[in-house]
Amino acid sequence: MSGLRIYGIARTRAFRALWMANELGLDYEHLPIEIGAAGARPPEFLAINPNGRLPFIVDNGFVLFESLAITLYLAKKHSNGNLYPGTLESEARAWQWSLWAVTEVDRGVNIWSLHAVRLPPAERDGIKRNEALKVLVAPFKVLDVAVAEQKYLLGNNFTVADLNVAAVISRAVDMDLSAIPNLKAWLSRAVLIGRLPERHWRSRPRPTMKRRQR
Repeated sequence: MSGLRIYGIARTRAFRALWMANELGLDYEHLPIEIGAAGARPPEFLAINPNGRLPFIVDNGFVLFESLAITLYLAKKHSNGNLYPGTLESEARAWQWSLWAVTEVDRGVNIWSLHAVRLPPAERDGIKRNEALKVLVAPFKVLDVAVAEQKYLLGNNFTVADLNVAAVISRAVDMDLSAIPNLKAWLSRAVLIGRLPERHWRSRPRPTMKRRQR
């Protein structure tokens, strides 16, 4: 049995950890618990992650929560110098882009997705959707410029930086990105060409354990 356990149903931010584990070809056990009182907040799970949020992992007794901390940890442990950058400067840039994604675009993409796609039509708020789009204009331009002359964020190779940023903004694949063609092409490379299995497992069941076939 695998020593890595990933907690959280795939339609939550747990899919970021699941994507990384699949990208690395790891054996792992997936426990698809839900959010809320019936899912992540019973005492046995709060003992692992007292925040009561998803995802979290237990890796041979080592406990870690926060989705992008998990992806960075797994990449460095299993692919240092490849998926995880091998130089101090590139490592810093991977952290830069990961933190940028959380602070600059995570909330806007999530709000837009709720009110454009995920909520029932009667519950969607057009004002909130349009406000989210306005908030995303400036940071999306930053990302568009960053990938204008190179395939990926750190150069010509896909790294944890791309996985983290693409995972955070993955729902933007449903947006009209025609005004930012470099971002659109980069996101397509990262998300749609086999990098994000089954369109980030949107509400789909997943086997308990799996090794990705390369």
